[in-house]
Amino acid sequence: MASLASNIGTGGRRQRYIIGAVCLLVAVVAGAALVGTGAPRGFRFWLLVPLWGAALGVFQARGGT
Repeated sequence: MASLASNIGTGGRRQRYIIGAVCLLVAVVAGAALVGTGAPRGFRFWLLVPLWGAALGVFQARGGT
């Protein structure tokens, strides 16, 4: 079985985890603001952008890519 090599170091992984956490926080706060202010439901679609950034950051950090 071949070993998986990581192309980012510890600092890069930490940076991606932080970016993922910040994007998730932005999505949660924006979602709460949209619901709290009674904004149209269609605006919630745009929460996919920070949620995608959060997922991308965490998956890259975990995968080491």
